Amino acid sequence: MTSARSHEGPGPLRRTGRAIGHALHLPFTGTARGIRRATHAHGAGESGLGKLIELHAVNGAGDVMITVALASTVFFAVPTDEARGRVALYLAITMAPFTLLAPVIGPLLDRLPHGRRAAMAGAMLARAVLALTMSGAVATGGLELYPAALGVLVSSKAYGVVRSAVVPRLLPPRFSLVKANSRVTLAGLLATGVAAPIAAGLQTLGAGWPLYGACAIFIGGTVLAFTLPPKVDSAKGERKAQLVPPHGVAVSRSESARGGGERSWRARRREPNGEKRPGLRSVGPSVQNGLQANTAHRALSGFLIFFLAFLLREHPLAGQSAAVSLGIAGVAAGVGNALGTAVGSWLRARGPEVIVASVLALALGAAVLAALFFSTVTVAALSATAGFTQALSKLSLDAMIQRDVPEEVRTSAFARSETVLQMAWVVGGGIGIALPLNGVLGMSVAAGILALGAATSVRGLLGAARRGSPHPRVA
Repeated sequence: MTSARSHEGPGPLRRTGRAIGHALHLPFTGTARGIRRATHAHGAGESGLGKLIELHAVNGAGDVMITVALASTVFFAVPTDEARGRVALYLAITMAPFTLLAPVIGPLLDRLPHGRRAAMAGAMLARAVLALTMSGAVATGGLELYPAALGVLVSSKAYGVVRSAVVPRLLPPRFSLVKANSRVTLAGLLATGVAAPIAAGLQTLGAGWPLYGACAIFIGGTVLAFTLPPKVDSAKGERKAQLVPPHGVAVSRSESARGGGERSWRARRREPNGEKRPGLRSVGPSVQNGLQANTAHRALSGFLIFFLAFLLREHPLAGQSAAVSLGIAGVAAGVGNALGTAVGSWLRARGPEVIVASVLALALGAAVLAALFFSTVTVAALSATAGFTQALSKLSLDAMIQRDVPEEVRTSAFARSETVLQMAWVVGGGIGIALPLNGVLGMSVAAGILALGAATSVRGLLGAARRGSPHPRVA
């Protein structure tokens, strides 16, 4: 009897232990299964898009870890005047060289069509190593921190360019590119929102801890990049895109409007094998004007990030502390960006030219109001509007590239457009650093940036919308 009881006794204990273990394990496994269902829904799992969505979420989480560590060292850890000098130095050492490197990234990656998974994995691994390298310098803010930050920036943008080129290869059936990009972008935003407070918590343990976290995340991303489908590395049907015709080739206004001028120079400009070399503007003015409008949005983003960071630290919003003021602007921009991404997914590719023109006018109106009535409400409204309009305008540009750019040059077009937009962000950030800390002046400059973008693009966008696409490819 004693022996029987001894065999029966551990049974309930084991069952209780398993039940407790299951209860503790369930929140994590349940969350993981829920995330997997969301990222792999509507055919995204079968096409491979779901894995790219997860990879981009990892990318966003790792980038924000590094951002928190750098912001704490370069910006928050020193007085405002010294912080401004440090950020100016950061721009000079990282952004200025990147402005020179950015035009090279797209063409260089064009030469690696069969190694896209390796390129994304390499960009992840490089940031893992650089994060570990910066962990020692981040506490002191030494000059060695800046070349490493430049490497992180270049690797991050290289990943972004390759990711844009990969998305068309992973589209599920009946998926538009704008919807796919919206899902990928939203995953990155959500991951950033989750990782940012974790990074802030790690920061309390020590200046280098967020960088240790980033290193671990990017190592995971390196492995995840190789799980993408092999078709990611396929270059079937692809060729390189050019943003403008060669120097010395005259194109009349009427020909440019019809795309005829581009066709005429293309007839004279051929590849070595005798085939015509395609160009972005050969399909009509929509992509060109859409890119100009997005350049204004991206320049505004860079300007607001740096200008408001210093302005609100030195002159907080009425009745608020500097930390709360920065939080208001940051949260408003994040919410606006997420909302714009969600709306872009819902709109799909309906009237992208009209959408781009409309959101540019909306952002301009918000900037003018912020300049005329500078206050907590108008600054928060401009931050939210800028995030919303930038996201929606970029998704609409993606839709125009999908519709108007032939498949053989579409991936290259994404690479080139991303390079141009990053350069615009650098210029906007430089203006934000150099400008005196005057709220009305800053909001006036923001309005001026958008007004310049509207003057160069809105008329062409609306005209293209009236004429329709010369080569519609979107259902």
